[in-house]
Amino acid sequence: MKTIVAAAVAALLAAHAADARNDATARDISLKHLASIGTASVGATGAEIVAYDAKTKRAFAINSTDNNLVVLDLANPAAPILYDTISLGGYGAGLNSVATHRGLVAVAVEASPKTNPGRVVFLDARSLRIVGDVEVGALPDMLTFDDDGERVLVANEGEPVDYLPGSINPEGSISIIDLEQGVRNASVRTADFKAFSKAALTAKGVRVFGPNATAAQDLEPEYITVRGRTAWVTLQEANAIAIVDVPTATVQDILPLGRKNHAELGNALDPSDRDGSASTASIKIANWPVYGLYQPDAIAHFNVGRQRYLVTANEGDSRSSDDFAGFGEEIRVGSTSYALDPIVFPNAAVLKSNVALGRLTVTNASGDTDGDGDFDRIEAFGARSFSIWTTDGQLVWDSGDQFERYFADPANGFDTIFNASHDSNLPDNRSDNKGPEPEGVAVGKVGGRTYAFIGLERIGGVMAYDVSNPTAPQFAAYANTRKLDTLGGDLGPEGVTFVSEEYSPNGKPLVIVGNEVSRTISIFQVEKARSRH
Repeated sequence: MKTIVAAAVAALLAAHAADARNDATARDISLKHLASIGTASVGATGAEIVAYDAKTKRAFAINSTDNNLVVLDLANPAAPILYDTISLGGYGAGLNSVATHRGLVAVAVEASPKTNPGRVVFLDARSLRIVGDVEVGALPDMLTFDDDGERVLVANEGEPVDYLPGSINPEGSISIIDLEQGVRNASVRTADFKAFSKAALTAKGVRVFGPNATAAQDLEPEYITVRGRTAWVTLQEANAIAIVDVPTATVQDILPLGRKNHAELGNALDPSDRDGSASTASIKIANWPVYGLYQPDAIAHFNVGRQRYLVTANEGDSRSSDDFAGFGEEIRVGSTSYALDPIVFPNAAVLKSNVALGRLTVTNASGDTDGDGDFDRIEAFGARSFSIWTTDGQLVWDSGDQFERYFADPANGFDTIFNASHDSNLPDNRSDNKGPEPEGVAVGKVGGRTYAFIGLERIGGVMAYDVSNPTAPQFAAYANTRKLDTLGGDLGPEGVTFVSEEYSPNGKPLVIVGNEVSRTISIFQVEKARSRH
């Protein structure tokens, strides 16, 4: 194992050196923190998602707990002003997402109970008056406008309240709201999953495993990116992406994303929060016989020439009995209920120790490939990375173990909060469960180059990568505005929004981040550094 790790480190250092020699311009940006502003009272869930409207120079953020839409004046992004708070409690039980397009604001509101149809509420960005609302599917979790603003696409997650007998499990779907005749004459069509069967999807590698559920009930749309007549929708728990034909409101295909092999060089991970002496925390990144399920949350797209690519933040997600009474797939490798196949894993006893994989949270819903009751493949939630894919689901590039290695390096100044959670500064306490947890992603152009900005939910902050060459992206910058000495600052990044210099209130490209735990909006200015040539 030591030989493998040493080789991996050497390969990474060589690659980094080559990167610096061959494409230094890719690193010539920085993320300058302009400001952070609070949006909600202590104890509330707030600021998860934020959208920017260029016409009014305002940002709109959701406060789900209080059913409020928060309006910020960003005319001076270095000094944002809390302009207004609008209650949408009359339309449902909680706000989940917000999007804008040329002066129109759309807000996704879930019902009570969440298994009932939700609503999308439209507001005028300047007057802040509600101009209409429509019914959509159960638990509208995310929404986005298409390119020209004529349609709004809504990811209706359709979660059950629980998996107990008699519980309602609504179908997941994508609502397509047609605005061509105006908001007051809006019409809604639904792209559903009724045409897909559990057996067929399972055979092609899609995870469809909810008890007593059809495929349509089990698939839960999470996030959407759209271009022209095509939308790509993440199905996080299923570890897949759905392709939707927008004009016909039809799900054309579901693409399984496969698994990331953490035994391969460049794909190492720290799988334990107790791998030091006497079961203490310790940073130990190594290759292990573990497969990561990509399970992306956010998804975006970008073009290089005429070729389009998808980019995903591979957060990972599970169905936990803590969230869904009656069913749970989480288990630790060290559990006596998690039996490893003795032929595949002759060193099972070693792997089940805390210094190895014993603490790692994995799924018991997949991995028993031959159906004999023990596990032939250890499958963990998420990939601790971001990925670039073709539009038909083929992996182009993955950031591998770059995130964890960056934070482990004392030279970067974040090793003291390596794999920390958003509710603690203790290092290593998320190593046993999804690590830095990439969640949000946005793409934009700066100085003629294309960058991906990835929000990390646990350790916090934003990673920036130059993805102008999709087969060989380059790390460009990182910024984290949580406090390192005492818990505070911006915590729990959820949504990431890029504002190009063309639409920016100060003429500079911005990255705006919604921080769920601290209930703050943080604003970064993307600056081009001086050339090192």
